[in-house]
Amino acid sequence: MPTLTRRQFAALTASTIPFSALARPARAQVAGNGGPLKIGLIVPLSGPLARFGGFASHGAELAVKQINAAGGVNGAPIELMRGDSQGTPVEAVSAARRVISDDKVQVILGDIASSATIALQPVVEDAHVILLNAASSNPDITYKAGVGGYKWSFRSYPTDELRAKVILQFGAEQKHFTRYAVLSVDSDFGRGAIAFSKKYLPQFHGEILSEDYYKDDETDFRPVLSHIKSLNVQGILSYGLPDATRLIVRQILELGLAGKVTLLGSGEFTYPDTIKVSPAVLNGAVEAAAWAPDLDNPRSLQFVADYRTAYGTKEVPNVHSYTHWEAVYLLAAAAKAAGGTEGSALRSALEAIDYDGATGKIRFDSHHQAELPMFIYEVEGGKSVEKGAFIAKVEYPA
Repeated sequence: MPTLTRRQFAALTASTIPFSALARPARAQVAGNGGPLKIGLIVPLSGPLARFGGFASHGAELAVKQINAAGGVNGAPIELMRGDSQGTPVEAVSAARRVISDDKVQVILGDIASSATIALQPVVEDAHVILLNAASSNPDITYKAGVGGYKWSFRSYPTDELRAKVILQFGAEQKHFTRYAVLSVDSDFGRGAIAFSKKYLPQFHGEILSEDYYKDDETDFRPVLSHIKSLNVQGILSYGLPDATRLIVRQILELGLAGKVTLLGSGEFTYPDTIKVSPAVLNGAVEAAAWAPDLDNPRSLQFVADYRTAYGTKEVPNVHSYTHWEAVYLLAAAAKAAGGTEGSALRSALEAIDYDGATGKIRFDSHHQAELPMFIYEVEGGKSVEKGAFIAKVEYPA
């Protein structure tokens, strides 16, 4: 699997289009098709995933404001309608149907939860409305999109399959780990990531010695961690929620496991607010991310600055802030290429798009999956250090 150093990645993305150029207005090229681009943002605004939905909402809102301030798309504004999915399939479908029928949106942008996004796919297929997913990582979303069946579904976010593979590769090649425990959230995300870890573990001569999953509201991880301590594992594969990660870190410290076991996966291990809980526990922690605030790219750094100006310097954007911000710009570029907002034209424009984003060029494959890198970050000396961009393609089932 090819790996890019920070310098190589910066050189690769040096041709990124200027920040303002993406929002430059253009005249509508299709008669009667020059109205506003209406986007229905379906994310959890309440419930246990509301924190992520808030970040996504801020990112999308910022992009809309920037594009509209520069003249809109094809001379018309972008309109953003929000729907609260609560992170559940039932509420996501209800919210999507409302914005499709009442607001006449041409695009659904969502969801955070993979189970909700999967539930949205047949809804948008029936309505002939585009679904652009910028956050869910379950590979089934992509397997079933494009040539897989759902022709109106697209994803501009890496999959759990890729994330799991690069984490295990890094653990094997850089840390020489072979013995793992699992402590992940009991959701499609947490279980899906571990399922793919099991698929690739034999390639890296690894084994899982214990496997545990936690509910969203769990707070006591001591019994599981005590069992893990007895197994003498090298790494804990953990794909979960930031609040739970911080509790796990505190309890690892309490049980005397600091420096004896390493967290690997995805749970904001490498974010400053998490590291400060216990640098001793998190030293060496490894996370694979689609994006991070310190990504060395001018467009990304400008986004972070603009985001903090808009929402306060204390709110550091997370990955969902960025991916939803970039997704709105991607949709604006597609509408510009299509010359309007008609659904089939937008879909064709997305299928053919060649878009320069902060993390690399976005092109969709035959399953409507964007081929994007994953970035490995490791905690060293109490700080997050980028270890490179890992490039791989989805391996579709036969």
